[in-house]
Amino acid sequence: MRDFGIALFDRWAELWNGDLAVAEQILAPVLTLRYAQPGAAAFDEIRDPRALAEQIAAFRAERPGLTYTAQGEPVVESDSGSTGLVARPYGARWSAPHGEIDLSGTDILRFADGRITEVWSVSGGAAGRSFYPRR
Repeated sequence: MRDFGIALFDRWAELWNGDLAVAEQILAPVLTLRYAQPGAAAFDEIRDPRALAEQIAAFRAERPGLTYTAQGEPVVESDSGSTGLVARPYGARWSAPHGEIDLSGTDILRFADGRITEVWSVSGGAAGRSFYPRR
């Protein structure tokens, strides 16, 4: 059960790293996004995998070299192999005119029947910092 949640989070990171086809594989047909970071209002009305993939593509286009990496220890709660919650810190890095941006955040994914149905995401935005040093 724990392994499924961790693998699903890894696929979530693949989506944010630009593998947009993953959206249809891991997201429920209807989902809820709750993004708390500054500048994330564009995600508020997204309710389907295609719209999220399009928004991620636009987000990545504004952040050259954007990479996401799972960090820290995941927390997984699941009653069955394909239904539950996974929470995990992540690191994000990209190039900006004034230098590299390197920050940490945490995503919490609710999943049912093997697909993500709800996401809570929080970071400090571009003014944030990294809690985990890059190796």
